[in-house]
Order: sequence, then structure tokens, then C-alpha cells
Amino acid sequence: MSNARAVLHRHGRTFAFASHLLSPQHAKRAETLYAFCRYIDDLADKADDIRKAQNALDIVRRALLSDRTEDSITQAFLELRTTTTLPTSAALVLIDGVASDLGVVRIASEHDLVRYAFSVAGTVGVMMCAVLDVNDARAIPFASDLGIAMQLTNIARDVGADARLGRRYLPASWVGELEPAAIIAPDVALQSVLRDGTRRTLTLAEHYYRSGEAGLGFLPWRARLAILAAARMYRAIGKRVASADYRSWNRRAELGTAGKCVEAARAAGVFLFDPRVHRKDAQHDTRLHDALCGGDSAA
Repeated sequence: MSNARAVLHRHGRTFAFASHLLSPQHAKRAETLYAFCRYIDDLADKADDIRKAQNALDIVRRALLSDRTEDSITQAFLELRTTTTLPTSAALVLIDGVASDLGVVRIASEHDLVRYAFSVAGTVGVMMCAVLDVNDARAIPFASDLGIAMQLTNIARDVGADARLGRRYLPASWVGELEPAAIIAPDVALQSVLRDGTRRTLTLAEHYYRSGEAGLGFLPWRARLAILAAARMYRAIGKRVASADYRSWNRRAELGTAGKCVEAARAAGVFLFDPRVHRKDAQHDTRLHDALCGGDSAA
């Protein structure tokens, strides 16, 4: 097993499951992209010194701009960039988004939440278009929306885990100026607030899932099925959070292999019998990107 594939199967089990539906070439490219994105994420999440982590991210940023690196994961990403239309700009935004986790993480508004989700996951959707040989520019906003939706699901699932890292992604406009320490062991009143914030996060995610799925027709047919399966698996994680009364400060929703098989089968049914999945005439709802256009923050 290649290093990139090992990283995917160790850390990205949901997408690893769905990646079996991709063509061999697209699966290998996706593994390389995932390994790079995971590497960037780990530079922040596993850092014991903020300055060292920031320096490490700066080194990767310079490597992307200069096409020179001594790091094998970054080198594999640079090689992927030479064989696809993968945009450097998206990778740079990803690095900036991950770097923001090194500071004090206290999301203020819904717009800030969407901007963050785009920077660390919507950008991955954009890069996946290149990985999957999608050259139609109309696909890009839908792809970024699917990435945003998945990240919002992650945030809803990991309220407690993120709090233990000193981070609060639930917007203050929803839950107030909560400090992470209060989230770890909330009193009864605060539990109600956290449930509402988590519910709103998942409700927001649904808007982006619907948009992301509307653009699946731009993908090659095997990729269409794989990405639909991955999306349905992530949506199912959100449903698990909801079924636990949005209680994610002291538990982490898991889907498991059986759950993934069920969602993959359901995705196959949609793929076979729902013609909307194959349409290429979807019109993107630009309001979903209001937060990315430099507008004022919205509650």
C-alpha cells in the first residue's frame, strides 16, 4: 500500500470507502490530494509550538510558489499539479484556513463559519474537480459547496473534541461568546444552547449538500457515484448527531462499516433511478457564496 493510500485509509475512512468506486487513476490522484491535505491539517492539529507550526506551513506555501521541496508529500502534490489543472490558489487558501486554527478560534457569525468551512474544505472540493478531470467551470461552485457541507458536518459532530483543543466553531451569534472550557462540561441551560447551535450547523449544511449534489452531473460517471456515496455517508453522520438530540459535546457520532454500506447502496439507487444526478444544467444559488464575497457578517 502506498503512503498516500495508507494515510487515506487511516484518517479518511469515509472517503476511503467511497474511493473504491473511482477509476484507478482518479483514486490514486485522490489519495495524493488527501495525503497532502491531511499533512497540512496535521501541521496545525499536532503542533506543540504555534511558531514552529506556522513556520512549517510557510515552508509548504513557499514550496507551492517555487515548485521546490524536500518533503515527499508536498513533492507528490507538486507532481499532481503538473498532470492536472489543479489550482495553486486553492491550496494556498487551504493553508491559510488551517493556519487560522493556530490562533484563538472563536467563530463570530454564520458568514465567518461558511468562510472557514470553504477555506479548509470547500477548497478541497475545488481541487477534486481537477483531480477528476472536470474542466467545466460551472462545476466549481457546486464542488466547493459539497466541501463546505462536509466540513459543517464535521463541526457539528466534533463540538466537544474541538472544545478540548481550545476551539469554538459554533458562531457566537448563535451560542454567545462561549469559551471552550464551558463546552466540555456544560450545565443544563448551556446544553440547550449547544444543541441549538449544532442543529443550526446541520441545517446550514443541508443547503450546501443539496447544492453539491445538484452539480454531480458535471463529474465523470464513476466519480459521480463515488462522490454521491461520500456525500450521503457524511449526511448520515449528521443524522446520527441529530438522532442523539444534537449532543456532540461528550460523544462523537460514527457511521461504521455497516452504515457506510447502507448509504453506499442508497446512493447507488439514487444514481440509477434519479435523473437529476446526471443533469448538467443546474444553476448555482449564488446566495450560498455571499459569505465568500467579502460581504458583512450575518447572524
